[in-house]
Amino acid sequence: MTLLILGLILWSAVHFWKRLAPAHRASMGEQGKMIVTIGAMAGLVLMVLGYRWADTTFYWGRTPAMTGINNLLMLLAFYLFAASGSKARITQYVRHPQLTAVKLWAVGHLLVNGDTASFVLFGGLLVWAGSEVALINRTEPRQTPPHMVPIRKEITAIVATIVAFGVVSVVHIWLGYNPFG
Repeated sequence: MTLLILGLILWSAVHFWKRLAPAHRASMGEQGKMIVTIGAMAGLVLMVLGYRWADTTFYWGRTPAMTGINNLLMLLAFYLFAASGSKARITQYVRHPQLTAVKLWAVGHLLVNGDTASFVLFGGLLVWAGSEVALINRTEPRQTPPHMVPIRKEITAIVATIVAFGVVSVVHIWLGYNPFG
């Protein structure tokens, strides 16, 4: 569990750096981007290893209903993430589509994983994403008025969603976690 917690702390620290110490982060320039990238990747590796190796207590398991709800939340999360990249129409109404996607992903995984390692990992990332949204909203006023979005951007987001969901599902199955029950 220690690696998992260290991974969450490292992940959060490098992401909060821009929000909590913007002048310091900006003074680092391109080197700062590299520090964030390396720190985020190291945090991700620590979280994965810590989650896989954690000695955990189980409180509940997956049910068919919760598995279905989780999969719907995952589709929405992938869509929000893809829409953010393609600047699809929904990004005019959801201010932080990537962070909202992380929150949906975390909630979905908490529904189907009732063990302490999952509480720490998914709960920790849910708290991190919510805190990021709060910090961004506090420091940056909303400035994007709605505008016309070409249909190709919607199609791009939908195709990216389906491809990403398929790839992630295959990886989950390969790791021994069938997302379909």
